[in-house]
Amino acid sequence: MENIGFVGVGRMGANMARRLKDQGFTVAAVYDVNQKAAKNLAQELGAQACTELKEVTRASDVIITVVTDDKAMKQIFLGGLLSRSKGKLFINCATISPAVHVWVEQKAAKAGAQSLEACMASSITQAREGTLYLMCGGTEEAFNRARPVIEKLAASVRYIGAAGKAAQVKALVNMVMNINTAGLAEGLGLGSALGLDLTMLREVFSQTGANSRVLQTDGEDMQKRDHGCFFSAAHAAKDSGIALRLSKEQGLNLPLAAAAKKQFDRMVTEGLGGLDKSGIAELTFKERHAVK
Repeated sequence: MENIGFVGVGRMGANMARRLKDQGFTVAAVYDVNQKAAKNLAQELGAQACTELKEVTRASDVIITVVTDDKAMKQIFLGGLLSRSKGKLFINCATISPAVHVWVEQKAAKAGAQSLEACMASSITQAREGTLYLMCGGTEEAFNRARPVIEKLAASVRYIGAAGKAAQVKALVNMVMNINTAGLAEGLGLGSALGLDLTMLREVFSQTGANSRVLQTDGEDMQKRDHGCFFSAAHAAKDSGIALRLSKEQGLNLPLAAAAKKQFDRMVTEGLGGLDKSGIAELTFKERHAVK
């Protein structure tokens, strides 16, 4: 099996690394701007805790990146990750702009390496269990090379098309999810103001046209104010922004997406960006907004 390196070992990246270790892969190197997190995970997995990006590439055949945004993605690929990368494969799992995925593929190809976007539509628990839903974009050659690795991380792997296409799909997934989350928070907030039993209301929602995946994952959390973070409001704001930029490029007006982003932006502005996206309910329920 090929040696695996990780760049970005927050909760998602770390759990993906643990999963691959459990599946018999050698996790050879890890890197994170949080050097303590990288060192702790390296000790756990028997890997090298790298202080420079080029060390990850040197030690690994396949490098999985799980970073936060466009800026971070460009920084790692301009900051040494492509050093002596000929023959290496980069699997990039962050939710970033499609254009940046295309840029990464071009940079990797120029260095003699391969790049694949593997956009995740799942959360921390699924990363640890190997039940992610992965949408992949890039060349078919890169996809086929990556399959032995990504199929151990995912319950479902879907090849979407050329570089940037999977990222477009992921942006739409998160856009619709964020709209649903904002809508559910408003429905439950109004139900609470009307004095309705919210457990009853959620059950009715689940049996009618108000049902959604978000109702299953976030409804009870909104009711109980349990906003432990699986997907943060700050990330929701960022991802809605990606979708809105795509819509602007196409000359489309998406008022619901814009309204949802405005709510998540408000959470960030008011110090609630670190809450799970379910925390948007703090903006819609009367006498709330005290959660920090």
